[in-house]
Amino acid sequence: MKSFLWGGLCLILAFSANADAQLTVSGFNNLSASLSSVGSYSVTSANLHWTWSGSTGAAISNSRTDSGTDNLGTYEELTFDYSIGKSARTASIRVYSARPLVLFGLTYNNGSANASPFPEFSAYPQNLLHLSFNGEFAFPSFTDLLPESPWIYFDNAANTFIVSPASDYMVAAITPGANGQIQGGISSQIASLPAGMTHRTLLTVGHGINQTLSTWGKALTDLTGKTRPANDADALLKSVSYWTDNGATYYYNPGGVSYTGTMEAVKAEFSAKGIALGSMQLDSWWYPKGPDNAWSSHGGIWTYTASSAIFQPDLASFRNSLGIPLAAHARWIDAASPYRGQYAISGNVATDPQYWEDVASYLAASGVTTYEQDWLATNAQASFNLTDPVAFLNNMATSMAKRGITMQYCMPTPRHFLQGTNYSNLTTIRTSGDGFGPNHWTEFLYGAQLASALGTWPFTDVFMSGDVNNLILATLSAGPVGVGDALGNLEAGNLLRSVRSDGVIVKPDIPLAPVDSVFISDAQSIDTPMVASTYSDFGGQRANYIFAYTRAAAAPITIAPATYGINSAAWLYDYQASTGYLIPANGSQTLNLTGASGYFVLTAVGPSGISLIGDKDQFVTMGRKRISGFSDTGVVDVSVEFAAGEKVRRLTGYSPEPVTVASLNGRAEPPVWDPSTQLFTIRIHVSEKGTARVKIGTAVNGATLAANGTGCGVHCGRTHPTSVVTQTPLPIQPVAPSLQ
Repeated sequence: MKSFLWGGLCLILAFSANADAQLTVSGFNNLSASLSSVGSYSVTSANLHWTWSGSTGAAISNSRTDSGTDNLGTYEELTFDYSIGKSARTASIRVYSARPLVLFGLTYNNGSANASPFPEFSAYPQNLLHLSFNGEFAFPSFTDLLPESPWIYFDNAANTFIVSPASDYMVAAITPGANGQIQGGISSQIASLPAGMTHRTLLTVGHGINQTLSTWGKALTDLTGKTRPANDADALLKSVSYWTDNGATYYYNPGGVSYTGTMEAVKAEFSAKGIALGSMQLDSWWYPKGPDNAWSSHGGIWTYTASSAIFQPDLASFRNSLGIPLAAHARWIDAASPYRGQYAISGNVATDPQYWEDVASYLAASGVTTYEQDWLATNAQASFNLTDPVAFLNNMATSMAKRGITMQYCMPTPRHFLQGTNYSNLTTIRTSGDGFGPNHWTEFLYGAQLASALGTWPFTDVFMSGDVNNLILATLSAGPVGVGDALGNLEAGNLLRSVRSDGVIVKPDIPLAPVDSVFISDAQSIDTPMVASTYSDFGGQRANYIFAYTRAAAAPITIAPATYGINSAAWLYDYQASTGYLIPANGSQTLNLTGASGYFVLTAVGPSGISLIGDKDQFVTMGRKRISGFSDTGVVDVSVEFAAGEKVRRLTGYSPEPVTVASLNGRAEPPVWDPSTQLFTIRIHVSEKGTARVKIGTAVNGATLAANGTGCGVHCGRTHPTSVVTQTPLPIQPVAPSLQ
């Protein structure tokens, strides 16, 4: 084999006459790819001792290595040509220097039958567990491996690999071969492929199921250049919303003489109970539908304009009267709709760019800020071909984005989750069936991780504000919090644990997702409690939020701080019991779930000897919309955000001894410390800036705290000693042994 370096740009290696010659390229974490002159190829993870291999089934030519940079970073690549019958092809295998990824590409150089896919792994790691997402709402399955989904394989140590499409998501498929091969390509429903088409497949390898899913999803959004939306990117994500969809009180139910009057009364009730409503969703009742051009019908869209029987004079006037943004639901195009003679329609949806321009213009003029496309798994589909499904979604996204309108997908299949990596304005996606509740929790949590990995925030669906566990889950999802209570039934006290008085949701950084051990037990059909977690991160110092519930049978759970990246002692706060457990370094705590569910906050005991729980009047006690800054370098430094009109918040934490506090901004009252629970509480008063900042230390470092607490005026630098509670102490439950 000879090698040449030409112009300093490209290294080209040509095979010699030796039939056994191989080309090899190497990437991140000892991941490499090799190609033989007879068309065999393989990928090896030396760290995991895993290999994936296959063959083109034909001799190859023009084999070469190359290097370069794309949206995923620098890479080395194997490129080669081969033919299957009359189908001339160019294939590539690309490995990356900084990511555990292998990107396969196949270009059809002439029009070809859709046959002999690439890659095809005839050998791959065996005896692994697996997961795919299937059908409407992309429910998880640990038994089936269906074609629309990424295929996720893992072992009992959570070593993981994922095979998925990396382009053409609406028609791509991962399928099993006749002899158990893993094949990446285009669905067999597509008979032929055009000249110049390139399809890509991605192999992702890593340790940790959740971590590998995140690595995989980030790669797909980086490939397309999607801007992954922040968790407050639009009105639905930022603040509490009111919903009128299936399961809500006013779904096809005006609630009185006037639908609009009922909706205005709903907003007024929020205000009267001290919560600013952020937005309102109008479900399919808001526009006329077939077969009789009436708002009360349940067919497809007749015309996508507000029903004149409900809105007078128009939707924009209602929105202006309401004074908050709207989210507008959409179905499919009815068979008798006049749109079928006006626009290009494929299946039951519009592929015509003009349709989407007209719709988006109308919505923008009417005060709609989020467009919800529903029925994606069933009626709202284009004809299945290479162009129409993509035109439907591309033209929708483009027209909405022009006008600053975000999108939500409802009733999606895995194809829609993947296709959403193309759209920066797809911010939310439903991951549970109608009527959110315990029967949907597990499917929601797995779907939430799929959505999160792919850069979209999950939505639970509507529920009532009296459903505390639903409210906790929705808040921990980091997605929308949407309720649908009847007038007079709004539980403001519950909602104010999820949101501030200005309606802003106090949420974690990422969506709640099952921990790796639950993936593994579920894949083996072992009945264990669901344990799901998320966090607020402050430069590596994290507050972890853990929601757990029993399923078929009651069983305890064990929480080991090391699983959550805490190697020091930690404090586990039982939110519902208002008590806690000190867990030593490398220790664990076993708990029986009271009422079949439990919610816990896990924080490290820092260098100060304190473990800050945060504002326990919020479900997400350290959420960034409440706690905007936190550090512990021997003294706890914490900044608190207040909504307009809020005057006082309470900080709570663990300390083995009384604490002192110094105010740098705003005012802190003397701490109250309870020796029986070892929990302290500090009332914090807002400053003129709408914020507060304090430093907290134990009696041991009180002198240092006093010295560091000055510098912002005579009053704000005062250091306050602790008041000790003298009421009858509550017993601390003993630390139970961990499960073996």
